[in-house]
This record gives sequence, C-alpha cells and structure tokens, in this order.
Amino acid sequence: MTLERRIAARPQTVFSFFTDRDKWLSWMGADGSFTFEPGGAYTTNVTGDNQAAGTFVEIDPYRRVVFTWGWEHGGMPDVPPGSTTVTIDLEPDQDGTLLRLTHTGLPTPEACKAHEEGWQHYTQRLATRARGGDPGPDAWL
Repeated sequence: MTLERRIAARPQTVFSFFTDRDKWLSWMGADGSFTFEPGGAYTTNVTGDNQAAGTFVEIDPYRRVVFTWGWEHGGMPDVPPGSTTVTIDLEPDQDGTLLRLTHTGLPTPEACKAHEEGWQHYTQRLATRARGGDPGPDAWL
C-alpha cells in the first residue's frame, strides 16, 4: 500500500520526525525506544496495548527512511515484528514536502486496509506537528 501526503514543512523538518525519539512520539505512540541508524532496533507502544517493533534499514538525510515493521503484541498477529517494510520518501514540493509512505509485505487485504487506516491517521498527525501545530491527544491511545 502507498499513500501520499503534502506537508507544509521543509523535508529537513519532516525528516526530523522520523529520527528523533521525542518528535516521533509527538505524532505516533505513547512510549518507545529507538536507535536511529541502519540496523538499529526500535519498539514503540503505538496504541495502548499495541506495540510495534522492527529495525531501521536505511536513513538518507532529508530524503528517505526505511524500517521494518510488525507487532510484538496487540496489533495483528499475522504481522510479526520486522516482517514488513515501511519506506518514507520525502520530496521538496513548492513550500513544503510530499511524503510518500509505502508499506510492503503485508500478508492479507485486511492487514493492508488496517495499516492504511493507521498510516492515514498518523501521517495527518505528523503533518500537523511538522507545520508547528498541535494535533491534540491521540484518540487511538
């Protein structure tokens, strides 16, 4: 699945929300630990009982972040930690950024639909944070 979102912030700003723990948690998750380097692991409590985990595969400043994704507990049992891949591409777009998120390896149409809904929700929160706004408390927590 692929989704695109235009964000009213420069790629450098948007990129920082994928490479800084506090910024990441400001748009997605209640807690987490991250090692932002290729091969570095992460775990994040996304929505209460749902904890995601994986590793960073590629970090290309201001252009791309690639990480594996899956659920340690909660979430979807058919998507275990590290079993899928999320690619974030950032392209300058007029005064902002075009974010293209591609999530591959999802095993079923149901998993695709659920993750697309999740990424729509969270990239909207990211867009608000990156432009300097406050998305408010995450209703999914």
